Amino acid sequence: MEESREYPTRPFVGVGVVVLKDSSVLMIRRGKPPKVGEWSLPGGSQNVGETVRQTAAREVLEETGVTIGEPDFLEVIDAIIPDEEGRTRFHYTLVDFFAEWVAGDPAADDDAEHAEWIPLARLDELEMWKKTREMIRTAERLRR
Repeated sequence: MEESREYPTRPFVGVGVVVLKDSSVLMIRRGKPPKVGEWSLPGGSQNVGETVRQTAAREVLEETGVTIGEPDFLEVIDAIIPDEEGRTRFHYTLVDFFAEWVAGDPAADDDAEHAEWIPLARLDELEMWKKTREMIRTAERLRR
């Protein structure tokens, strides 16, 4: 039986990927909690027996139909989201990577409600977690 993601007894490992193509970044609009409707990086939960880099490639492909190159490590982030009473509603240990686009056109699937290439110049117009924006800007600097 799979443990609930909401009010968990332990953190879950999630993997996010900043996918860059020319002067754009691949973004999804979240279709499931937490942060439903917000823009985010494609990614998801690590499976047993899978490395975090394998998770990165699989999740980007599952959510968007896009194939990426070898992912490069960005940062580990603690995403702890409390409810109104201060109890931990969600707890993820997020391992973020960045990678270059290899093939495919974005098409939302799995947990994503929408997927598209967003010009990096328009990034500040989108509603997203500030840490997501920070990871995209870090990947952009490392890419140069």
